[in-house]
Amino acid sequence: MIIRTIGIWILRLVPAVILLQTLYFKFTAQPESVQLFTRIGMEPYGRIGTGVLELVAAILILIPRYTGYGAILGLVMMTGALYFHLTKIGIFFGGDALLFIYAVVTFVCCALLVFIYKTRLESQLKRK
Repeated sequence: MIIRTIGIWILRLVPAVILLQTLYFKFTAQPESVQLFTRIGMEPYGRIGTGVLELVAAILILIPRYTGYGAILGLVMMTGALYFHLTKIGIFFGGDALLFIYAVVTFVCCALLVFIYKTRLESQLKRK
């Protein structure tokens, strides 16, 4: 049981940390972030909007009662990120694949969390 709990917390912390650490670049209009969102045609509103949604997703993922909702939001956000990586900006942006790898890792963690929290999500939605 303790191993499962630790595993779930790792699945929570990894995407939350990734989502939170990218906010600095988005909210301070770092040149790399501005260049990325300019390339996909979403600068500045897309940069700021995705930053806000990623902040909300990270916070929800860290609150056990709302982890499932945060994971769904994170999964949707990373689906968009992966789409743009594969269609407009490429896997290697700025000379490396780090952003793409972060998106894949976050996507996988969020997908696993949605699967783990599926029953809880269904019961929470039925109560409303």
